[in-house]
Amino acid sequence: MVITEDMVMKMKKGAVIVDVSIDQGGCVETSRITTHDDPIFVKHGVIHYCVPNIPSKVGRTASIAFSNILAPLILKTGMINSFEALLYNNPGLLNGVYTYKGNVTNEFLAKYFEMKYTSLDLLLSAGL
Repeated sequence: MVITEDMVMKMKKGAVIVDVSIDQGGCVETSRITTHDDPIFVKHGVIHYCVPNIPSKVGRTASIAFSNILAPLILKTGMINSFEALLYNNPGLLNGVYTYKGNVTNEFLAKYFEMKYTSLDLLLSAGL
């Protein structure tokens, strides 16, 4: 954990934590998944916002932003010849893949939704 419970306990009462990495298990020891319907909880006097997939709340705006980010990568794919090669050459992109060809490749999400997890590295190595 990047932020321990002891660190949270030392924060000012009323401080706010937004754990944007909750999709991957979070980076704050006191974090737990919340929802858009019930987005916050208070622990040790600190307000926590831990909604996974925050962009889903503003779908159109998020889609435009993601398109602006992904367009150069897609163009680069054409130069690399395959999506799989693009993943191998971009660790940040590789870490952002949650599903691949019908398989859940994010271990945290697979556990949370009680689904089968399959390693993306294994799928790519096997050429599946």
